Amino acid sequence: MTDGAQNCYSRVVAIQWPFLKRKVECAGVAFLRYYNIKCHGEDTQLLTSTSKDNTEEVIFEDDVEYLRSLDPKEWKKQDHYAVLGMKDLRYKATEDDIKRAYRQKVLKHHPDKRKAQGEEVRSDDDYFTCITKAYETLGTPNKRKSYDSIDPTFDDSIPTTAEVKKEGFFKAFAKYFETNARWSEKRNAPLLGDDNSSREYVERFYAFWYEFDSWREFSYLDEEEKERGADREERRWIEKQNKAARAKLKKEEMARIRSLVDLAYANDPRIQRFKQEDKDKKLAAKRARQDAVQAKKAEEERLMKEALLAKQKAEEAEKARLDAARAEREQLKKNLRKERKSLRDMCKANNYYARNDDETVAHLAAVEKICELMKAAELQDFMKELEANGRDAFLRTVKETEEKLEAERRALFETKKSEDQKAKKTAVLKASIEWIPELTQLLIKAVNLFPAGTNQRWEVVANFLNQHGTFADERRFNAKEVLNKAKDLQSSDFSKSSLKKAANEEAFDQFEKDKKKVVNSIDDSGISKYDAKLVNGVAKPKVNGDVVKETAREERPWTKTEQELLEQAIKTFPVSTPERWDKIAECIPNRTKKDCMKRYKELVELVKAKKQAASMA
Repeated sequence: MTDGAQNCYSRVVAIQWPFLKRKVECAGVAFLRYYNIKCHGEDTQLLTSTSKDNTEEVIFEDDVEYLRSLDPKEWKKQDHYAVLGMKDLRYKATEDDIKRAYRQKVLKHHPDKRKAQGEEVRSDDDYFTCITKAYETLGTPNKRKSYDSIDPTFDDSIPTTAEVKKEGFFKAFAKYFETNARWSEKRNAPLLGDDNSSREYVERFYAFWYEFDSWREFSYLDEEEKERGADREERRWIEKQNKAARAKLKKEEMARIRSLVDLAYANDPRIQRFKQEDKDKKLAAKRARQDAVQAKKAEEERLMKEALLAKQKAEEAEKARLDAARAEREQLKKNLRKERKSLRDMCKANNYYARNDDETVAHLAAVEKICELMKAAELQDFMKELEANGRDAFLRTVKETEEKLEAERRALFETKKSEDQKAKKTAVLKASIEWIPELTQLLIKAVNLFPAGTNQRWEVVANFLNQHGTFADERRFNAKEVLNKAKDLQSSDFSKSSLKKAANEEAFDQFEKDKKKVVNSIDDSGISKYDAKLVNGVAKPKVNGDVVKETAREERPWTKTEQELLEQAIKTFPVSTPERWDKIAECIPNRTKKDCMKRYKELVELVKAKKQAASMA
């Protein structure tokens, strides 16, 4: 077929959706068969087919002498598989094998058959009863399980150390694990394997056998049957004894399996090899850690040596630099002394460029100043200039030197003056502020405005004083000063406070004003027709003084200072203080105990009214 023909008959299929990659879990009969072959080396389908083929080849033995030697009364002690002719097949026999073997035995050994052949048969003691009991036991799954658990042909022993050394580990233990695998509740119990088995397989093998779950039970060995009990209590007692005996035998069986596994684990060369490998790995890891520690220690020592060497070099370099600097300074000093001596000699040779004795003394002092002020290079230039210009150069240099020294003295004086001013200002700012009566009253007001419980109360009070107080300089209150003053006010005798004096003066001024108002409002006669009192039945008129006193006491309002004094006195003298209101009244001028108590009640009523109004809102 040509390419054109292929193109004609080709089909294009459009895929509507993109390919999706999904994870598929293996399952199904084929996978289980593969898993059994890989893990256990067995093919269940092959075994099943082999067992079906073998059913046709099974030949059941017929040992007549053994059958006639049986005692029907001791049927529990007989070998049921041997009775049915399956002595070699035993637990591998299927239900169909048992049925066929029983049919053959019935056809051949039934009492009626034997009577027909002329054989003498005893009805109460015939071996056919043993055949029937064997089929009842093996034909019932539970009874067969009980009998298989105590199979007389099974070897319950475990290999000895001599046997292991003689036959070798794998040959000695393989048959024991194969025979004991029949008791496993789980199918396909792992076998021992060989020396080439992987570590994973060996670990899975011992994990299975250390957690071995046996279906073996020993009810067939019960000494008494529960049905033979005369009543319920006796049957319960029999069942209890049987359970105890079974549990004991089960415990011995599990101990036997555990001993077998422990012995195998202790002698398994693979386990020893694995342990040695683990040990070698641990030793290698430990050696690697030790090498790493040693390498790290060596590296630290190397770095320390390098750092020490670098430090020594730096110290040596610094020492050399200092020596060089010292030598340079010494050389400079030496040159400076040399130049100063040269200047002095030169000036001396020229009589210090003076015209009389007074100039000589002045120029001598000027030369010393120039020597102290100028450096070596400047002195060299100055001497060259002296050689060239003589007296004029000397006088000009002296003048410049004097101006420079004056400027230095002036700068030093200004610096010292500014430092003194700064120190004085700092001392003033550090000094505490004087508490004048206005600031004290403002503190009392702030304390009342910001009661206990206010967040950062004393910082808030200090800010309030700084905002509303009058200060002469830049000093301001801080929280500590305000707190100390508040404590001082609370602990001191308030009756001797300066606030009391200020309140007295203010109260006296207010009293004079009120007195003038009251006198002006009284009638010229001095007697009011409504203000008469009865004294001994006779009306006694009030004089001007009585009217003034009573009216002033009734109508005079509480001033701000008196209110503050009252509040401070209430805080100073708590409720537990004896004669509290007498002491409070002493702290407030021109106010009686009654006035103070009345004012306190008014304040309480006012606070209650405010709280009620706030709750209503």
